[in-house]
Amino acid sequence: MTTSSVMIRDLPKEDRPRERLLKLGASHLSNQELLAILLGSGTRQESVTDLAHRILSHFEGIMLLKDATIEELTAIRGIGAAKGVLLLSAIEFGRRIQHMKPVERYVIRSPEDGADFVMEEMRDLKQEHFICLFLNTKNQVIHRQTIFIGSLNASIVHPREVFKEAVKRSAASIICAHNHPSGDPTPSQEDIQVTRRLNECGKMIGIELLDHLVIGDRTFISLKEKGYL
Repeated sequence: MTTSSVMIRDLPKEDRPRERLLKLGASHLSNQELLAILLGSGTRQESVTDLAHRILSHFEGIMLLKDATIEELTAIRGIGAAKGVLLLSAIEFGRRIQHMKPVERYVIRSPEDGADFVMEEMRDLKQEHFICLFLNTKNQVIHRQTIFIGSLNASIVHPREVFKEAVKRSAASIICAHNHPSGDPTPSQEDIQVTRRLNECGKMIGIELLDHLVIGDRTFISLKEKGYL
């Protein structure tokens, strides 16, 4: 093709890096193929994969490419400002991911730890909020989510909503908590019923319900300590 730039969709199907990524995964693609996906199109004289190959040859691989400037990139035939900015953005994005430091996660070793984690935000709420803490194998909190707002009811707090998020987050276990706006954390029969239902569902799918905390005004009750788990 010599009348317009050669784009990925113009390549033979077996040579299209996007299709190969979808079929095989990004890890199976070469540096040239990944670069071609970022570029999107080549020039009138060469395909996008050929342009990608020429860029890599110019920088002798990706080690020098990672330090390229916009001036160096746009000096290459076929790389305008738009493609140059896109490449620099992708390089910087990868650099930031590489240098990310692990987040310090809150560890829950006891009912007190769980209550401390949610007490300040929950003790003054005017409506009941049912939340879940999703934990990894080290009992670190990896996610917190409000599942339901309103009076607790076993037919409304459905295990599907709780464990769908747990599976999505690859959680090893969960801790549930809800507040009593009255300030009195004494569990109701509905609280106990919800706890037992969630516990049974957790056992079936292999995600343990570690506790269900009822939060009052600077006080709480653990349904596990009360023997309901």
